[in-house]
Amino acid sequence: MISHARVPLEHQRPYGTAYEQMLEKVRYEGAYPTREKADEAVRLVLAGLGRQLTGDERVDLAARLPLEAARVLTAQIPDTQPLTGWAFVKDLTARTGASLGTTRWDTGSVFSAVAACAGPDLITRILGRLPSGYALLFGRAELAPAA
Repeated sequence: MISHARVPLEHQRPYGTAYEQMLEKVRYEGAYPTREKADEAVRLVLAGLGRQLTGDERVDLAARLPLEAARVLTAQIPDTQPLTGWAFVKDLTARTGASLGTTRWDTGSVFSAVAACAGPDLITRILGRLPSGYALLFGRAELAPAA
């Protein structure tokens, strides 16, 4: 006989396993004291990225992210004026009231986890689509085009 007993609420996982693993990576990389703080950073940064990224790169990234993260990314309407990497951090800072340093830290921590999900080829494509300044946020060198 199959039992349909419900798992008590306090033992239910609010997120899928892939998202939980992403949160743990962000929590570790960013040295956040709690999973909730890591979740706040993920939601803030992915929403910001969702306002910047368009086209196939947006679709491909959403397909590689955990479902909860993909929903945050794709729930945003892309801005008509893309922001440079520095303007991106300043925009997130203005939205949260946090310091620039904290927001830059959050961005790097989340982008590290995003890069792990996406893989190097997709990150290269994403960086090719975004304005300058994002490579450093993803932990890569910002290469200037040859003259």
